[in-house]
Amino acid sequence: MGHTCPTHPLTKDMHHEVELVVALKSGGRNIPLQRALDCVYGYGVGIDLTRRDLQIASRDMKRPWEIGKAFDASAPCGALQPTSNIGHPNKGRIALKANGKLRQEGDLAQMIWKVPEVIAKLSEMVELAAGDVIMTGTPSGVAATVAGDKLECEIEGVGHLTVTIAPPAA
Repeated sequence: MGHTCPTHPLTKDMHHEVELVVALKSGGRNIPLQRALDCVYGYGVGIDLTRRDLQIASRDMKRPWEIGKAFDASAPCGALQPTSNIGHPNKGRIALKANGKLRQEGDLAQMIWKVPEVIAKLSEMVELAAGDVIMTGTPSGVAATVAGDKLECEIEGVGHLTVTIAPPAA
């Protein structure tokens, strides 16, 4: 399945970041580490599109980064795979190709924060709920993307996602 995501007119430096997506079936506050995986419905492949120039400008002004991370079509996601089908992936290749050229590649085992740790820590800051989606982090190799780029992502045992970057929406 392919998605189309427009570039955004406020940025001149939009980057891709392939990430493991975690979809929750339940939540709460202060979820204990040993119960964190009980909250997970399933997993998918996502791309965290980032307006890097706006993110850096906000950081330099000591302001929140949301302007660089949260915008229309900024987080395309592939089909979710229930844990009943794939379990809880903690290893496996994660990769992104841009126009057929490998840009990002790593293994889920290299994640600094494991999924249970992400859920437990995040639940200390906000109340998590069924239907929430968490983007977990990305391997090295993030790079700028422009209109016309075809991004092909995969996570071993989880799935694939293809996104074409389009010109800015009218």
